[in-house]
Amino acid sequence: MWPSFRKLFKGYMKLERSLSDNSIEAYLRDVEKLEQYLQAHGGEKLRPQDVTLADLQGCVQWVSKLGMTPASQARTISGIKAFYKFLLLEDMTQEDPTQLLEAPKLQRKLPDVLSFEEIEKIIAQIKLDTPEGHRNKAILETMYSCGLRVSEVINLQITQLHMDVGFIRVVGKGNKQRLVPIGRDAMRHIDTYRRHVRVNLPVKYGEEDTLFLNRRGGPLSRVMIFLVIKELTELAGIQKNVSPHTFRHSFATHLVEGGADLRAVQQMLGHESIATTEIYTHLDREYLRDTLSRYHPRF
Repeated sequence: MWPSFRKLFKGYMKLERSLSDNSIEAYLRDVEKLEQYLQAHGGEKLRPQDVTLADLQGCVQWVSKLGMTPASQARTISGIKAFYKFLLLEDMTQEDPTQLLEAPKLQRKLPDVLSFEEIEKIIAQIKLDTPEGHRNKAILETMYSCGLRVSEVINLQITQLHMDVGFIRVVGKGNKQRLVPIGRDAMRHIDTYRRHVRVNLPVKYGEEDTLFLNRRGGPLSRVMIFLVIKELTELAGIQKNVSPHTFRHSFATHLVEGGADLRAVQQMLGHESIATTEIYTHLDREYLRDTLSRYHPRF
């Protein structure tokens, strides 16, 4: 019974919402947790339509006792809510028992941010005496110039580059597209990489339009970008927890600190909700408070 509903839910997420395979698997695991709870507490014969708010609240308490963090609990509740929204949309149920289901309150953690000087120091560690060096320089310059997610930079296509007008077309979450300005330094390093490195690679079938490739002409992985940044950060002697996403956070923070309009930052980052972008205003306030405490004699 439940497997057939999950199969339909999976098809909906893939075809209607165009979610990535990782996101789909995460949603399905959330629904499976509800199934496991029902099986463990005598509700194995309940259909999804028969589940009540009390059942869901019992499930939340159950996953909490299993030792799941508040963030993981919230993630599970989000997946179950999405499942019931799907059932309502497809007229498979008449009521949504998740409407009054509350997720644990989460404290929003401010992301680690690099200063412009630290970013320059990291990029300066790249040696340009190898083909990979030119590629990595172009990648990091592009990530910081455009605020890209790591998935967006490794999937960037040559046909998405509009260097004549200084923009790139980015395909983000849910296959949503946005135009993002790209800086002169990033464009210059992309051009150098294309003319002197990529042109000499044995490009694999299906990757003809992919911009950044490995030495065998295949696509780059997220892990590869993470390892490159980790190594460069260590060489630069920076003691922060730096990941590819740190470059995106830094891009947004530097814009907000410089007075950029929050709506413009939201559009460039590809955030669906302005609330997601507002974290950078909180970060900016922390920056201002830190500056005041350092330099004001009466603070």
